Amino acid sequence: MSQPLPISFYARPTLDAARGLLGAVLSHGSGESLVSGRIVEVEAYLGRDDAASHAANGPTPRSAIMYGPPGRAYVYFIYGMHHCLNAVTEAEGTAGAVLIRAVEPLAGLDLMARRRGRDLPPQGLCNGPGKLCRAFGIDMSHNGLSLRGPDLRIHAGDRDPRRIVATPRIGVRGAKDAPFRLIESGNPCVSVR
Repeated sequence: MSQPLPISFYARPTLDAARGLLGAVLSHGSGESLVSGRIVEVEAYLGRDDAASHAANGPTPRSAIMYGPPGRAYVYFIYGMHHCLNAVTEAEGTAGAVLIRAVEPLAGLDLMARRRGRDLPPQGLCNGPGKLCRAFGIDMSHNGLSLRGPDLRIHAGDRDPRRIVATPRIGVRGAKDAPFRLIESGNPCVSVR
């Protein structure tokens, strides 16, 4: 596997980083516990100027991590049952994050299925942010970790810019019509087609 993406990849405008994350490979663990998947769906959250962002009201104990440094994991717990993984973006001091909504599983599919507690086809293992975190074993203990490893890593991958489609975000009330959800068109592993 290639080297993890450099910090400079994340230290740029959130929408640019979101577009660049499509096709990249998310990995967690090593050896027998290695799971990985190609990122096929993301959502950008632009900080203070984005009503749907956790950072819209400025830094709070929950959102402070979105203000940097870039290249870190922002993990939060939602609905009392799901963890969600984000990549912190922008220059330090400016809030931004990209929610990793879905991956196409590449390695560790049996482990992912055991963690999900279900016998699922590959396209059903990680097709949503909560499902992804459960399958990958990502929880609040990963909040603030570097996305360069050793535990969590995002590596360069391959993508076809012609297959990237922007849509409104899923389940968002504030700024709900903003086209900040990016998907790989035609991929069966996205959460909502």
